[in-house]
Amino acid sequence: MQIPVTTSGRIHPYHPKMRPRLFLRVCGARHCAIAAALLVAAANALAQNSAILTNNGEPLRIPYACREDDLQWAGMSCNEDEPCSIYFEINSFVPNGRKIFLAGNLHSNSATLSSVLLMSEDAGATWKEPAARVRGAALDLAQFYDLEHGWAAGETQYPLPRDPFFLVTTDGGASWRQRPVGEEGSAGSVQRFWFDSAKHGELIIDGGRTSSSGRYLLYESETGGESWMIRSKSDALPNLRRAPPTAENADWRIRPGKDGKSVQLEQMANGKWTPVSSFLVEITKCKIQAGELKEPEQPAAAQAAPPDEPLPKTPAPQPRRKR
Repeated sequence: MQIPVTTSGRIHPYHPKMRPRLFLRVCGARHCAIAAALLVAAANALAQNSAILTNNGEPLRIPYACREDDLQWAGMSCNEDEPCSIYFEINSFVPNGRKIFLAGNLHSNSATLSSVLLMSEDAGATWKEPAARVRGAALDLAQFYDLEHGWAAGETQYPLPRDPFFLVTTDGGASWRQRPVGEEGSAGSVQRFWFDSAKHGELIIDGGRTSSSGRYLLYESETGGESWMIRSKSDALPNLRRAPPTAENADWRIRPGKDGKSVQLEQMANGKWTPVSSFLVEITKCKIQAGELKEPEQPAAAQAAPPDEPLPKTPAPQPRRKR
């Protein structure tokens, strides 16, 4: 089975077919869009973070509610005759002690729907989402410097990669906060990053071939990813000064499952690859049924109001007697 992927994938190019519907600024300021995005993220966080996936040997299914507003935002028309398949893609994984983190996204054949960050605190026995999904975004890379400090980097995927950002944790992945890299609306995708301490890190952003100031932008952070400063722009891919040649862990890998419908996380143990967890690639098919038009209900006949009860009479004041 050939799995459709997003721009962060590596199977075939991604070509969006339809334009998402953006938030309307009905209140005349960008604060409305920001507030709406925060409300959506909060609602998604409450729904997703409560779900615990238990590994029973079968491929795990990432939860996704086929919400009509999400599908319309992505320009998708899904119905009984032409359902929309939703896929889960893993782009990066980081083992950190007994914890394991997976970074990726949910997408359809035509659009990236949201980022996904998964965490297991028991070596793959159970999984949950410790961070809210970011609509229209994908997480590409993840790293932990120690047991407490970690980062997952990604960007919004539509219509072109833009607005790179980081999810940052300083409590071992229990909570995450989103931090931007550049100005809002800036083009580019995360090429590579590396933190050589809990505070210092470097980042390469690919701004695309049409970037007028140089395709590759080199950033540096002295604040653990809370803020970033641009250091150089060039058409040649720069090097991260303190990063190792590769960040891949030779004792862990992701490979397609034998059923052709899942991907499997494996660990090298005693000289052989041992399955840890597997995840379904196609997690659901969305079928939104058109609402039926209904005649407005006739108002019930007004019932005769009971007669008003007479108000109690107030006794008239007695005239004062002259002394």
